[in-house]
Amino acid sequence: MRSTSDLIVDAFNTSDLRKALKAAHFPISGEKYLQFNLIATLLAALLFLMGTVLMLVFDFEIVIIPFLPFAASQAVVFLLLVFVIFGGLHLYPALVAEGRKAAINIDLPFALTYMQALSTTVTLFHVFRGIYEHDDLYGEVSRECGMIVRDVEVFGDDLLTAMRNLQQYTPSDNFKDLLNDLALVFKSGGSITDFFASRNSHYRERARQEMEMTLKTMEVMAEVYVTAFVAGPIAMIIMLVAQNMSGQSNMDFLMPIMYIGLPLGAMVMIFILYILMPFDHLKISRKEISDIEYHDVSVREEEDGQFDLSFVKKIQEKKQWMRFMGILRHPVKFFISDYEYGLILGGFLSCILALLYLNGTFAEVFPEYTLEVLIALLIIAFMLPISAAYELRKLYLNQVESQLPELLREISDMKDLGMTLQSAIHLIAQSKLGVLSSELTIVSRDMQLGASVSNALVRMEERIGLVSVKRAISLVVRASEITDYLKEILAIAIGDLEHYLKMKYDRFSVSFIYVAIVYLSFGIFLYSAYQLNVSFIASFENFNLDFDMTGNIMDMFHIAIILGTFSGIMAGQLSTSSILSGFKHSIIFLIASVVLFIAII
Repeated sequence: MRSTSDLIVDAFNTSDLRKALKAAHFPISGEKYLQFNLIATLLAALLFLMGTVLMLVFDFEIVIIPFLPFAASQAVVFLLLVFVIFGGLHLYPALVAEGRKAAINIDLPFALTYMQALSTTVTLFHVFRGIYEHDDLYGEVSRECGMIVRDVEVFGDDLLTAMRNLQQYTPSDNFKDLLNDLALVFKSGGSITDFFASRNSHYRERARQEMEMTLKTMEVMAEVYVTAFVAGPIAMIIMLVAQNMSGQSNMDFLMPIMYIGLPLGAMVMIFILYILMPFDHLKISRKEISDIEYHDVSVREEEDGQFDLSFVKKIQEKKQWMRFMGILRHPVKFFISDYEYGLILGGFLSCILALLYLNGTFAEVFPEYTLEVLIALLIIAFMLPISAAYELRKLYLNQVESQLPELLREISDMKDLGMTLQSAIHLIAQSKLGVLSSELTIVSRDMQLGASVSNALVRMEERIGLVSVKRAISLVVRASEITDYLKEILAIAIGDLEHYLKMKYDRFSVSFIYVAIVYLSFGIFLYSAYQLNVSFIASFENFNLDFDMTGNIMDMFHIAIILGTFSGIMAGQLSTSSILSGFKHSIIFLIASVVLFIAII
């Protein structure tokens, strides 16, 4: 006898949900996910009903929909809540799968280039394993290749069966077509290397088309945000002022909606953009160099089998001292190496502001709207160090990426002259290549001390820790281990890098317009607040009318803080799909809000 819950699950269960879960790499069955969805929806509905009962018991009403009676308003909100939660959770796997599809299609050309280099010396399975092991470089493509590795090594499937399994569930049609064609070449005994080489330009064009579709999604989201979350609050403040002038009480029933609806709506849109939009590869990605260059050199132990602990302690102390001195010499480089330092500094600055508020110093500086100014400055103090680290890191990234193609071209030219890769690096290290010069000098010194070219370059890419650099350098390293004829590989690496930079520039060009629209929209909001509370009210002075605008100004200040914080983060998501990128915009918006409401209004 089947339980009621199983019958409900069967009623909602579809093959599309199961496929979406597998495409999103969610380790849960369709039946279990539907059960979770139903339980989460029922819990939310139960909490809402409990809140309604408590309001009735204590004779306290919050009418969310003002033009309906309390009971009707609660019923409508209840139905909307159930629909939104269940529908949102039901669509979430498909949304994640769609985001993974965009990421796979955009990163696939770069992965194909590395596959081409690997295929010259290893089998097709180890090509997939090589991409899987470089998940920091190829993202979702690596995760897809990891499914093939899992099926072969864990489940014991043959390679073709594992490829067919992945074809059924991968969200990317491009990757599906690649696997299908690759299986045909593999079965027919054709050249895998030639196949990868022939498909690279084809998938680059498809990646460009995918980026265009993603940018169109971004345009729609930006327009919806500006319309709903900027034009809406402007209409609200006009209604507030008009009602105040009519002698009625403030529109208190609207403010809870603004305080709750604005943040929740903005967070939902930011979250959707985060899932759907491929982000700029700005994260710091480092791995410890596990390959010991001189593994055959033995270290003689003491006769009693114990190491000299005092000597080991001195070595550790010397390393810590050298690290400390390195931080003192290059504090900015240390600061941008990990965003956690900015997070700690931001928390420290926020605690200082909180202490100033508690001892009364803050109220002396800002006697009016003290709490509102405190909230705005707390957000600014928390965001400022992290934003500074991110923007400095971005500046460093742009400098490195602009110089890297020239470095690869110089290596290619010197290889044409008959120089070895090692000699070419020694010579280029003495030239001026901006921020890359210091890194190449370290590479040159490592090789002079006996390190191989490959290990010295790997250490350089890990020191820099940027995905675009690691993609290019790893390709050169892999090629240098295979052959001394690097010209073709260097040309491919340069082409990949220029393709990446072009897509990045195209995205910036499109997103810049919508970031400017967000700035303009927030500026219109602040200008409307100024006109309504200063110029418009001043025009009634000749009629001897006195309006108390304190409540309206405070409500507008609250909306400005909420809108400024989330509009800035939204601008960051539009430009680079990074919340950290939006912090600088939020800081600017919040400073403008404080200046307007404290110094001007």
